[in-house]
Amino acid sequence: MKFSKAEYIWLDGAQPTAALRCKTRILPYFSPVDANLDKFPEWGYDGSSTYQAEGHSSDLVLRPVRVVNDPIEGEGNYLVLCEVFDEQGKPHATNTRAVLREVLDNGGKKHQPWIGFEQEYTFFSNNGHPLGWPQGGYPAPQGPFYCSVGAKNAFGRKIVRRHTEACLESGLSIYGINAEVMPGQWEFQIGYRGIEGESADPLTISDHLWLARWLMHRIAEDEEVTVSFDAKPVKGDWNGAGMHTNFSVNETRKEGGLDFIHNAIKSLESKHMEHVAVYGHGLDERLTGLHETCHITEFKSGVSDRGASIRIPLHVQEKGYGYFEDRRPNANADPYQVSARLVKTVCNV
Repeated sequence: MKFSKAEYIWLDGAQPTAALRCKTRILPYFSPVDANLDKFPEWGYDGSSTYQAEGHSSDLVLRPVRVVNDPIEGEGNYLVLCEVFDEQGKPHATNTRAVLREVLDNGGKKHQPWIGFEQEYTFFSNNGHPLGWPQGGYPAPQGPFYCSVGAKNAFGRKIVRRHTEACLESGLSIYGINAEVMPGQWEFQIGYRGIEGESADPLTISDHLWLARWLMHRIAEDEEVTVSFDAKPVKGDWNGAGMHTNFSVNETRKEGGLDFIHNAIKSLESKHMEHVAVYGHGLDERLTGLHETCHITEFKSGVSDRGASIRIPLHVQEKGYGYFEDRRPNANADPYQVSARLVKTVCNV
């Protein structure tokens, strides 16, 4: 008899940053064409071991919400993203996906929001240094590493390429990769690709980002490399790691959309600290006013300005409609929380 392996994936209750957890369920085999959500039963786990419950009442429920092909185990095996529910069937307090669902259902959805994430991350080797850094020392100053090629400038490409192929095989909306400014640091992008039939709605893209993060951890694990999403992985005069977020609604994507963007920016300024509060742990270490950031206590916007809180891309300014980029979120930010906060503010829901 053939079997399918289903990797159930969820977010734990770790503070200040939730981490990914997973465990494998063996099911009777079914092909990808039959891999609907109803094929994957709810499952339980010990919430007292994931910072989500006390030992005297620790049973929590995993409810599958999105299924993709498992590119590591191969055809007929699946990655199953789950929400966490309590014994009464209510979303657990750590279930930020449920919060985003509520925001969308309460009026956000009618504005047809689209979102995209530019996910930066840093590889660390077993010696505790970023991948490619000399033992007990520092590499050359930043400059030659961004979008680099060659063994003396680009470190970790094997993992990056495997991850890209894995995302494509899974059907995740990955649309780009590049080496970043600090050696050992990279970026991948998840979001709108302009492919007919694909959705860039916040729930889909946030799900895809969490699955892409899981795949990055899992593939790097095979190479005995650690992936860090810390906001400031190396102290000192080195770039931090962000998750620049591209956002639009129906009103910004049509003629006259630039006016709506400017009004949205005014709303974003008035809610600046509410956004900062959910944009990731250690935001103050990254938003210093240096290294292509605006200081955390300030808010400014600008066309083609990578030192702004909100950047309007040059081509959007020229066309008069499109999207804007929120440059504040950290690499370790929860995309569900970032999405919910942007929809609330921009759509006034």
